[in-house]
Amino acid sequence: MTFYGACQLRPVSTSPSLFRYTAEMAGGVRRKSPGSPSPLWGKLQTLWQDKHLVLFKTEYTLLVVSVLWFLEIGINVWVIQKVPYTEIDWKAYMDEVEGVINGTYDYTALKGDTGPLVYPAGFVYIFTALYYITSHGVNIPLAQYLFAAFYLITLLLVFRMYYRTKKVPPYVFFFVCCASYRIHSIFVLRLFNDPVAMMLLFAAVNLFMDGHWTLGCGLYSLAVSVKMNVLLFAPGLLFLLLSEFGLIKTIPKLSLCAGIQLLLGLPFLLENPMGYMSQAFDLGRQFMFKWTVNWRFLPEWFFLNRYFHLLLLAAHLLTLLLFALRRWKRPGESIFELLKEPSKRKTPAQKTTVDQMVLILFTSNFIGMCFSRSLHYQFYVWYFHTLPYLLWSGGVKKLAHLLRVLILGLIELSWNTYPSTNSSSAALHVCHLIILLCLWLAPPLPSAPAETEEQTPVKDKRQ
Repeated sequence: MTFYGACQLRPVSTSPSLFRYTAEMAGGVRRKSPGSPSPLWGKLQTLWQDKHLVLFKTEYTLLVVSVLWFLEIGINVWVIQKVPYTEIDWKAYMDEVEGVINGTYDYTALKGDTGPLVYPAGFVYIFTALYYITSHGVNIPLAQYLFAAFYLITLLLVFRMYYRTKKVPPYVFFFVCCASYRIHSIFVLRLFNDPVAMMLLFAAVNLFMDGHWTLGCGLYSLAVSVKMNVLLFAPGLLFLLLSEFGLIKTIPKLSLCAGIQLLLGLPFLLENPMGYMSQAFDLGRQFMFKWTVNWRFLPEWFFLNRYFHLLLLAAHLLTLLLFALRRWKRPGESIFELLKEPSKRKTPAQKTTVDQMVLILFTSNFIGMCFSRSLHYQFYVWYFHTLPYLLWSGGVKKLAHLLRVLILGLIELSWNTYPSTNSSSAALHVCHLIILLCLWLAPPLPSAPAETEEQTPVKDKRQ
């Protein structure tokens, strides 16, 4: 049987070009065909073939968040131009910093329309700058566009964390930005100081991810100086610092945080130290029942009861301790081993992955939110951008995508119900409980694995 008959191929051309190509192949020489696609074209073809998976595959995170971020520019401009601005605290902020500008450094004498100044000194400096930029606080549209810039910066910082960890499917990022009316309102329609504090906090977390611990601690302290809610991240940060450095090398970083607070507050401490400490760091401040989002179903007398507050504090501390011992600590490692320098521990010290780092910090803050004495509407920004990460970090496999999205939707609905109702407050607590249980049922954090494409290593830039 002939070769042609056996293979059933068309007659082979004996053109000179074929002989030349055959000779080149025999000699090991491959010439790129003029019509071969470029790498970019190949990526575009792959993207087109996987278009139905773009919203579900984490490798497309960068593409999706880039589109959403540019879309957010238009959304913020539209909100500022079309939705009426609502005055709540901005004028009070301006009155408070104006008092400082006029030479009053006694914190007990600094007041605004909504009451006394109750934020640390970093708030005063930042909003003093905004006071001058916005023509003594009267140029509200300019202030709104500045807060729109803060919003876009915050999104960049948040998206970078999600991109580094690649744990959350890209379609969820639509709920992280475009779908939340309340968050846009907090930033560009209300001009609260909470977004400024969270922007600085997320910048600090990004520095921690890159291994810039000293600079990150400095920025974290600056965030605390804008609003004290950032202290909810402190237990997780302390755990990470001890894991990375041990007690002795952690002390200078804690000293840096304290030193920044002292330096920022120095003019007010020199004038009236007790007045500054009692006003700026009043951990026992009483909240008004009419503004609560999370405890509406309680009687007002019980909501205001100090024993209830102590019960919440005890539950908060106990839950933090349990997570530190059972979920944050590596298996087989004593909690007291963290106090030693990594080189002197019984088990070899291993790097904390970006995923572990973000999870510990976000969980620390979330536990504080669960047991908060009261949550007001602007407090939503304290944990809003962390919720998808926490939901997709849970250990319950039956918690499908649809159920996770439903929980996000119920939380959003609870925060958008004004005034809050018994049902909205109860729904919020149920959602918090589900997330907390899922985090608890997740397997303990493993020892740092070999890094993969979906797990970017933390650079060793310990400072």
